[in-house]
Amino acid sequence: MDELLLSARGLTKRFGGLAAVNGVSVDLHRGRIHAVIGPNGAGKSTLTNLLSGDLTPTAGKITLGTTDVTGWTPERISRQGLGRSYQKTNIFLPLTVHENVRLAAQSREPQQPWNPLRWLSDTRTDAIKNRAISVRLESAIELSGLKNRRMAIAGAMSHGEQRQLEIAMTLATEPSVVLLDEPLAGMGVAEAERMVDLLNRIKPAHAIMLVEHDMDAVFALADQLTVMVNGEVIAHGTPADVRANAAVQAAYLGEDH
Repeated sequence: MDELLLSARGLTKRFGGLAAVNGVSVDLHRGRIHAVIGPNGAGKSTLTNLLSGDLTPTAGKITLGTTDVTGWTPERISRQGLGRSYQKTNIFLPLTVHENVRLAAQSREPQQPWNPLRWLSDTRTDAIKNRAISVRLESAIELSGLKNRRMAIAGAMSHGEQRQLEIAMTLATEPSVVLLDEPLAGMGVAEAERMVDLLNRIKPAHAIMLVEHDMDAVFALADQLTVMVNGEVIAHGTPADVRANAAVQAAYLGEDH
């Protein structure tokens, strides 16, 4: 059986009287892509924010590996082995691909108590003195398909390349679990195909949760699907099971799917 890397049980997040997420459970396994789909306002991004620590659950439990990380800060959860991307691309636009990914790789180095910003130093130097940083940097750039674009300025890259760069930065932190929030949003056909190829490349070594509105990509990529409506799970299973589910068709997919 595939290795279970993240398990969430009974996650609930209330904002006053509104339950944005209500009793949601999800398991993420290495070598599998688990897609979470649903209409706008279903609670998909809130679920992602709960798993990453950007929001604190009102109730429920999150286990990363064998560690209970419920209520941990995003930084602490990230260091435990969880990486994520956001709906809005989150990169350093004035810097090159190399510099962006190096910053992410450096962030994993232990910080000196007397100089907590030590890892920010020397970001514009080509020579990488620390071998561990070099390995993380080169691996992430290679895996993301940006080897020939390492000196490109991030702000001058296409939208699809910027999304690839954000994933490269995530990979440079060496996560075991990766949460991707609409990585194909706004892409043309060619860019979307490259992103699908990228996700398939990183899949074997990672547990991936994918929040995405592109149904063609979802059904091409996902091993498991969770369907949310109004903060609750209405269906869970393989793509074939979900495609055939009458409640899912009525709530989200439509008869054509």
